[in-house]
Amino acid sequence: MNTIQQKEQEIREEFGLFDDWMDKYNHLIEMGKDLPMIDEKYRQKQYLISGCQAQVWLHARLEEGKVLFTADSDALITKGIVHMLIRILSGETPQAILDADLTFLDEIGLKEHLSPTRANGLVSMIKQMKLYALAFQAKQNKTP
Repeated sequence: MNTIQQKEQEIREEFGLFDDWMDKYNHLIEMGKDLPMIDEKYRQKQYLISGCQAQVWLHARLEEGKVLFTADSDALITKGIVHMLIRILSGETPQAILDADLTFLDEIGLKEHLSPTRANGLVSMIKQMKLYALAFQAKQNKTP
């Protein structure tokens, strides 16, 4: 299995194929179309990420020591962004998620090319994913 750094490098390379930001946005939209469907029961208010302009639902579960994320959004670019984050962080341990610096987001120029509200939403998504990881880690540490 690839490490977070390897998965980040894959995304850097994918975005490096495009010179124009419209092409990069289109790539994000395509990524969003590949987002696995979230179970309908998680499209509820308690799974919405606050701070996002679009509606973004995020669910996480811990399976064999790894955090598995599913998500959905009502906006195509946002769906692509959350899919990219899931690609990087899903299937990783809580500690690996907490340690991830996600510098690739700056390196591919994503933050600077998002509207301020979408950039805030991106930060909110990352924060929520790390909160899930923190909660799972705390739960693991309590288990004898």
